[in-house]
Amino acid sequence: MQGSFSSISFQQEKALVRVDFNVPLDAQQHITDDTRIRAALPTIQQILVQGGAVILMSHLGRPKEGPAEKFSLKHLVVHLQQLLPSSPIKFAPDCIGKEANELAATLQPGEILLLENLRFYKEEEKGDVEFAKKLAKLGTVWVNDAFGTAHRAHASTAVIAQFFPSEKRVFGLLMEAEVASASRVIHKATKPFVAIIGGAKVSDKILIIENLLERATDIIIGGGMAYTFWKAQGKMIGSSLCEEDRLELAAGLLQKAKQRGVNIHLPVDSTIADKFAADATTSNCESFDIPAGWMGLDIGQKARIDFQEVILSAQTILWNGPMGVFEMKPFQAGTLAIAKAVADATDKGAFSLVGGGDSVAAVNQFGFADRVSYVSTGGGALLEYFEGKVLPGIAAVQQS
Repeated sequence: MQGSFSSISFQQEKALVRVDFNVPLDAQQHITDDTRIRAALPTIQQILVQGGAVILMSHLGRPKEGPAEKFSLKHLVVHLQQLLPSSPIKFAPDCIGKEANELAATLQPGEILLLENLRFYKEEEKGDVEFAKKLAKLGTVWVNDAFGTAHRAHASTAVIAQFFPSEKRVFGLLMEAEVASASRVIHKATKPFVAIIGGAKVSDKILIIENLLERATDIIIGGGMAYTFWKAQGKMIGSSLCEEDRLELAAGLLQKAKQRGVNIHLPVDSTIADKFAADATTSNCESFDIPAGWMGLDIGQKARIDFQEVILSAQTILWNGPMGVFEMKPFQAGTLAIAKAVADATDKGAFSLVGGGDSVAAVNQFGFADRVSYVSTGGGALLEYFEGKVLPGIAAVQQS
């Protein structure tokens, strides 16, 4: 199959691999979470095993004024070498230019070259063709394994494809798994299909909800965005988060769901607080009758039971966004209950996909990551995929 990793033999090839090594670093430049690096290891190892050499390119952070010490990928070399002890790792202090070209030209099978931060050049984010051409010269095969940036039409994630014949550009193993999981949920979902959408704002999730109305059987709405839906029905939500300019839109989404026979589940009750703080005074009350001066910061006890019941009946589950301010202990119970329900439903045979920074953080924090079918590494990319958009990083590999 065109674009599939197994369609290429990497023997004697120099694989130019776009990875997403945009990892968090502390003040001493130590990696605090290496999930994204570990996610790329199977692709790197497979190329090496087949007798190829690997040239890694990535961005790190958001350097505004060109090269900056704190955004240098050299800070990742020691850790990467620990993860890949049997392969020598070289570092190019630039991603294009004489030294990068020489290091790439002399790279031997079984060796790895890590290029400096792509975003030290403004041309990367601008999708500059000449910059992409310079990068392309470094390798003989282009492998896109950066799902986290697949929604960006940058030089290294999409524009570069034109400099490789179709049989020499493929997805990496991570990208293949991401695309396969997302595609299974959005195009081949076994019903009942339950989508759990949380987070603070309706405006961030409008397109995904609209697209899911065509596909899901049930949509569970939690987090701060739920109160906009309650207020849209004329209910009292106290000082809970509400997007006043989206009330009409929320009412319209509820109407569309009704017309299409999709069940929208809002939290019937909430854990409320008198201030946005971990030491706030808390109580439990109905979500549509919150007293003035109080705000909903998590779904309540009844809502947890209701939502768990819906989730446990599912055959396909998508979870994007937390149920409350789960970073604060008093408002964790809702997100924890959902994470457990998704894991339990998966144990019973459902296919579950968890995506979006906060949902991923939650399943990791609560220890359920290995009990769901797939945990996505792509926040914005996954969201845009579920909104029905064409992702440039995917299209670039698949175009003939």
